[in-house]
Amino acid sequence: MGCCGSAERTKREWRPLEDRSCTDLPWFLLFTVFCVGMGSICGFTIVTGGAARLVFGYDSYGNTCGQRNEQIEGVRLSGLDHTDRKYVFFLDPCNIDIVQRKIKSMALCVSLCPSEELTSYQDLKRFAMLNGSELCSYELAGHKYPGLPERFTKCPKLPVPPSKALPVFNRCTPVDISCYAKFAEAVVTFVGDNSVLHRLIAGVAASKEIIIGLCLLALVLSMLLMVIIRYISAVLVWILTALVVLGSLAGTSVLWWLYIDHRLYGNDTSTKVTKEVKEEVEVSRDSGQALLVYAISATVFTVILLLLMLFMRKRVALTIALFHVAGKVFIHLPLLALQPFCTFLALLLFWIYWILVLLFLGTTGNPEQNEETGLTEFRLTGPLQYLTWYHAVGLVWISEFILACQQMTVAGAVVTYYFTRDKNRLPVTPILSSVLRLVRYHLGTVAKGSFIITLVKIPRLILMYIHNQLKGKENACARCMLKTCICCLWCLEKCLNYLNQNAYAATAINSTSFCTSARDAFVILVENALRVAAINAVGDFVLFLGKVLIVTSTAFAGVLLLNYQRDYAEWLLPLIIVCLFAFLVAHCFLSIFEIVVDVLFLCFAIDTKYNDGTPGKEFYMDKALMVRRWAGLRLRAELRLRAFTFICVFMPNIIKVIIVLNFSFDFIQISFLIFIFKHSVFVPACLSGPAPFYLPRPPAGVCGEQSAAGAGGGARAEPGQGGGVGRSGDEAHGE
Repeated sequence: MGCCGSAERTKREWRPLEDRSCTDLPWFLLFTVFCVGMGSICGFTIVTGGAARLVFGYDSYGNTCGQRNEQIEGVRLSGLDHTDRKYVFFLDPCNIDIVQRKIKSMALCVSLCPSEELTSYQDLKRFAMLNGSELCSYELAGHKYPGLPERFTKCPKLPVPPSKALPVFNRCTPVDISCYAKFAEAVVTFVGDNSVLHRLIAGVAASKEIIIGLCLLALVLSMLLMVIIRYISAVLVWILTALVVLGSLAGTSVLWWLYIDHRLYGNDTSTKVTKEVKEEVEVSRDSGQALLVYAISATVFTVILLLLMLFMRKRVALTIALFHVAGKVFIHLPLLALQPFCTFLALLLFWIYWILVLLFLGTTGNPEQNEETGLTEFRLTGPLQYLTWYHAVGLVWISEFILACQQMTVAGAVVTYYFTRDKNRLPVTPILSSVLRLVRYHLGTVAKGSFIITLVKIPRLILMYIHNQLKGKENACARCMLKTCICCLWCLEKCLNYLNQNAYAATAINSTSFCTSARDAFVILVENALRVAAINAVGDFVLFLGKVLIVTSTAFAGVLLLNYQRDYAEWLLPLIIVCLFAFLVAHCFLSIFEIVVDVLFLCFAIDTKYNDGTPGKEFYMDKALMVRRWAGLRLRAELRLRAFTFICVFMPNIIKVIIVLNFSFDFIQISFLIFIFKHSVFVPACLSGPAPFYLPRPPAGVCGEQSAAGAGGGARAEPGQGGGVGRSGDEAHGE
């Protein structure tokens, strides 16, 4: 029985099956119910008016702009007809709550946004009379604005800046957004100096064309690297290693050259300027310090990279065969290169939908009047407040589900390629066939695997949130425990991700449930633990070098393009944006290649376990893997032959040497005993018996009559004959 109660095959055929069956059907039904719940939340926000309030906007009295409203109990000026008033106007748009990240100003529904600056209440009156758009509170008449005492609290703050309506959300926003600088400073809390923040933002604004061009360059480099993997996989490792070394050295050299050039340039210009321009000198000094920090950081990074490559050089060659076959896979399945785009598009659409529904939830609920400001806000109360938590869980689970679908799709296509002996008989579109198999049979397996990852990721995210909220407040022990738990959950998540990926490959082969596939894949991996460790270590390192190559190349191009800006402190934010985007793109593309390599290794391990090359059990593997396998078998056979030769040839000689040494040791012991007896004054005859001719006889009467009798009866031994003493000595030595 399977893990969900479904019947499983007792015999593993380990080849793609044609007669497939649905796997983990209960989990597919559970995931479907969960998705229906996610859709119900969106429907609830639309029915209750939350979506309309977000899109069309609402005023501080709970009225939705652009439509007829119903009276809200206890809220004055509610239930107005705003059919002709379609835009939201804030009396003080620059009054921003730094903590809550929202505008605290009173909002009104108006029919037109002021396109020119209004500097007096007479201008407000004239604008209301000409355009029919009253910018003060509803109970104030437009023609009485200049003389009303309430104009200071219920009319917009003067001067009113010119504004225009947003295309979709119908909010009147100032044309000059400089008043939102404080809000930006609140978001970017890690910058303490306002002048530095302004310079960074100005640098991004001035370099936006360069940033876009560098992002496109990172995309092109990632696709080019995939082409290189396809066609020259045999020498990719060494080319990539050389390029990374040269790129890191070149980048470090350029940074040091720019620093030296800046020092020389600064010294030349500092003698020509007067003392009145101190700010330029300070900016130049800051630029030099920033460039020095960049150069030192690049140097440290280059040294660490060179040391890693020095220690990993002997193990890099182990992955060449798998990389070569993976290149063939991309040649036969070119649509694999489009998987990152499809996955990113699916994630992007889902994230946009999730953010919109989250914003809908922010304007959904029961109207409540804020006691401090007197403004009407909509909040979820009672059991409805848990909709936000349900929505947050959906973000993690569905995102992991989309990523798992990518893994299952790639695994299905690679499995079809591996277990097809004649590559000319591959399906026309293996990727599309894998997608159809996934949708028809294995969505439940993907849902279960992604749910397991969700169970680990959500506690880790909660602990990270608690750690950020308690930063600086908790003691050292609590901080250490939180970091330890976060690290352990992160490691567990990575292990489960790797196991899930192999479980999806086993499901693509045998059409078994998630638990059965995970168990089978785990057994295969444990049996090949050393291979797994070697391939993962070297393969991940090589792919990491590919990511580093793309990031460093993009950063190097950015340094060259931004070189004309002498203020080097403005490089920071543009380069960070470009490098992050380059790393993201490189990770998306090379993760597909990593999945292909892992699935190929699992298929190779299964092939070598259940097939031996005999008739009826022929290998499915590629010739490159077969050569690699026979090379490994030949190496192991040579090692065994050498060990056997050593045992058969050298061991007898060693035994002879040991025997000779043993006899020599016995001879030394006998000679030592003879030396002792020879130089002794007497030897008790009762113990030694007849003495040899060269030993002194004991004095008479020492041993009594028995000794005398023994002495009298004894005959003098001839040379070469052993007497009683000799025999007794041998026997004593033997004992």
